[in-house]
Amino acid sequence: MILDYIALAILIVVILVFVYGLIAIHDIPYEIAKARNHPHQDAIMAAGWVSLFTLHAIWPFLWIWAMAYRPDLGWGTDHTQLQARVAEVEKQLLARRSPIE
Repeated sequence: MILDYIALAILIVVILVFVYGLIAIHDIPYEIAKARNHPHQDAIMAAGWVSLFTLHAIWPFLWIWAMAYRPDLGWGTDHTQLQARVAEVEKQLLARRSPIE
């Protein structure tokens, strides 16, 4: 009889740990977004709850979304160097162009 109660207690603990683990895992992309000062933190958190109810089907996409923004670079690239290079190439092309007669 006592073993039945011990088994029941173990089963309840395992289920509670499993449920807590699922809830903790769904929050990882939001924590990443918060740490990176992501502009879409609230949307990532809401999508995390939606992912929890869909058995984490969209969770990998939330991870990518949270990781795509960096505080020092924004959305992944620094466009100032690219714009300077494009301006330089345009200058060179205009210099090569012969005057129209």
